[in-house]
Amino acid sequence: MKAKHLRNRWLGLLPLGLILFLSGCGQLEMTVLDPKGPVAQSQYDLIVYSLWFMLGIIVVVFALFAYMLIKYRENRPGRKESDYDPNLHGNTTIEVIWTVIPIIIVVLLSIPTVTTLFDLEKPPEPAAGEEVKEPLVVYATTADWKWFFSYPEQDIETVNYLHIPTDRPIEFRLTSADSMSALWIPALGGQKYNMAGMMTKLYLQADEEGVYDGRNSNFNGEGFAAQTFKVYAESEDEFNAWAQEIQSEAPELTADRYNELLQPGLTDVESFSSTHLEYVKHHTKDGMGYVVENYREQFKEKLHLYEIEKQESFQ
Repeated sequence: MKAKHLRNRWLGLLPLGLILFLSGCGQLEMTVLDPKGPVAQSQYDLIVYSLWFMLGIIVVVFALFAYMLIKYRENRPGRKESDYDPNLHGNTTIEVIWTVIPIIIVVLLSIPTVTTLFDLEKPPEPAAGEEVKEPLVVYATTADWKWFFSYPEQDIETVNYLHIPTDRPIEFRLTSADSMSALWIPALGGQKYNMAGMMTKLYLQADEEGVYDGRNSNFNGEGFAAQTFKVYAESEDEFNAWAQEIQSEAPELTADRYNELLQPGLTDVESFSSTHLEYVKHHTKDGMGYVVENYREQFKEKLHLYEIEKQESFQ
């Protein structure tokens, strides 16, 4: 009766297992598993290595577990009561094995992980025979709940969208005008945090032209879900033409206009022929409290997502 009850329980879990398995099939084309640049590729390789390594451990453990259950089961043929002796002294060989094996596992997982992390703290190196290019510097500043991308080399700034050249490293200098955020472009690499009063660097690169999704991956309040942007990866010539067009046709980003954009809330995409870096640098001590000092009262109010339709139509 007991065996039948257990069998029914396992059969009842079978549909749930099938649902989980089939839902997993739909995730096979996740962006993080379809890298479009060297940084994303190195992280993808690390993920795949870790998954296969851990899968191997699971197979060995369950195989040993099944072997022990079958070999030493209570109703095995030829079993005698005298075979059971609970008062056993420790086995030195076994204790050494179960101590050394976990150490080996940790080492084999740690070495590639640490190596990859250190490699990601510098610009991606070009493939053999390719020209070494200086990284394009982009200041990525967040404010609740929008993105400002400043290009000091081109002296332009965009809001809620980003253009980058392919086959050239991008050096993102990350900071925040208020709450803590995190810049994440899944197709190009992992995320890094934007924090007021300090600057972090994130190196990414796109090898393929296309339009990629970017977002804030750190929850920071009501407008978090809408704090997204598009990344347009294009050839160097197309990027330069776009930058020149913005420089010649877009309005200047004045201090008053920048202050308006910093107010808590959502906004649409915009372009400017200058940057906010000449007014305020949020990664410095003087600039870290700039938004809070000017809009302290507004942070106490509930956000009305009046621009959510524009954000969704843009995406």
